[in-house]
Amino acid sequence: MNADFVQLLRRNRNYRHVWMGQVVSEIGDHFNNIAVFSLALHATGSGLVVSGVMLARAIPAILAGPIAGVLLDRFDRKRIMIASDLVRSVMALGFLLTIRRPEPWLLYLLSALLMFASPFFTSGRSAILPALASREELHIANSVTQITQWSTLIIGTLLAGFSAAGLGFHWAFIINALSFLFSAWAVSRLRPSGRPFRAERNALTETQVVRPWHEYREGLRYMRSSPLVLGISLVGVGWATGGGAAQILFTLFGEQVFRRGPAGIGTIWGFAGIGLVVGGMVGHQVGKRVGFDGYKRAITFAYLVHGGAYVLFSQMQEYWAALLFIALSRAGVAVSSVLNYSQLLRHVADEYRGRVFSTTESMVWSTMMVSMALAGVASQHHSPREIGLVAGILSASTGVFWTWANWRGWLPEPLPAGVKPEEVEIHGEPTV
Repeated sequence: MNADFVQLLRRNRNYRHVWMGQVVSEIGDHFNNIAVFSLALHATGSGLVVSGVMLARAIPAILAGPIAGVLLDRFDRKRIMIASDLVRSVMALGFLLTIRRPEPWLLYLLSALLMFASPFFTSGRSAILPALASREELHIANSVTQITQWSTLIIGTLLAGFSAAGLGFHWAFIINALSFLFSAWAVSRLRPSGRPFRAERNALTETQVVRPWHEYREGLRYMRSSPLVLGISLVGVGWATGGGAAQILFTLFGEQVFRRGPAGIGTIWGFAGIGLVVGGMVGHQVGKRVGFDGYKRAITFAYLVHGGAYVLFSQMQEYWAALLFIALSRAGVAVSSVLNYSQLLRHVADEYRGRVFSTTESMVWSTMMVSMALAGVASQHHSPREIGLVAGILSASTGVFWTWANWRGWLPEPLPAGVKPEEVEIHGEPTV
């Protein structure tokens, strides 16, 4: 593990507790995912039901985004995160009912309720991070959070697969419920250290209390007023135009193109996960060494590598070469993700942070849903290689648009959140 990461976890008690909760709960998430998809396919034999479960999880998460953002910017973020964990624990236990009654409507309902509660935690974790880490620690904390998320994807899916096969579905759901309880306990251990867990803002009037939609639109206006924040949100959408299709294509390439069955699908996902972890490490090192102009050039490079490598992945005839390029493609995604989130954490004002992160998450998920749907329809008429070629070009074009916006001067560096103009020191700009 990187020395920066070890030092952060050792000296920062608050972040250490959030990190422990993240590790356990995200591994538990994969226990639920594998068990639900396996149960749905085992009980119904219908791929359509599996697609329905995916939609039942995605749509509520998108709809919850605006609500979560407003509440996270209005109330105590720590308490909202704990409430989210407790609700998700109950919903996870509810899946035990589906073992005896694996009816599609029950799988859809519980999946929807579980995922509706998730943005209150995930966006809350992002919004609360600057209150847990000092300005010097913020980039490190962001890197650890994202690399942990990708690492638990690899570990969690492997453990979940063995668990579902050896222990049965009921233990997968129980472990998932217990993981949320552990996360709630870990978050409850957070102690304020100079920065509150509630956004500083003016007292709410009676009109504002009954007009949450007004507050959400206020957050959208804030995003539009900051070119960098808007630009980062839009490149996330640009990535998702091709990234959503990848969720479908991994299965098609494993089964149809390379004819390796479930093992082939798992291997592609595994190499994608390895690429994300390696890319996260690279993004952390780049973020430490470059200034703002260097950051913007790095984003261009990362998106071009991501999209170009995905195009090559889709055209490779040799399986080993395809695995190499999918890892490289995901490394590009990880570099851009670490760098972009660090910029948001530095520059988004505390009172808008919940709405910015939840809105960005909803925008990306919405685009991914459209991309997945179009890829599914296209798979009936075109080969996976043709769809992958288009998906890679769409993702790579994001780097082109980012470069154009930067060339036009539309991405100036904003002031760090909470810093007044007279407090800013001018330093030389490092180069990449």
